[in-house]
Amino acid sequence: MNKLKDKILEEIKKKAKDGKLQCAVARKIAEELGVSYKVVGEAADDLHIKITNCQLGCF
Repeated sequence: MNKLKDKILEEIKKKAKDGKLQCAVARKIAEELGVSYKVVGEAADDLHIKITNCQLGCF
């Protein structure tokens, strides 16, 4: 894995609670790390973490 992917996974794990990650938090991770929402969504899927409270349909 590359360092960016590791950082994305680390941030998701850090901010997820009970296997869930708020959509707004996922969007913020993507924006802070300069990656697309799709990349963060796929990383969350890899970790079996569900994106919740998504109003924009980004994930």
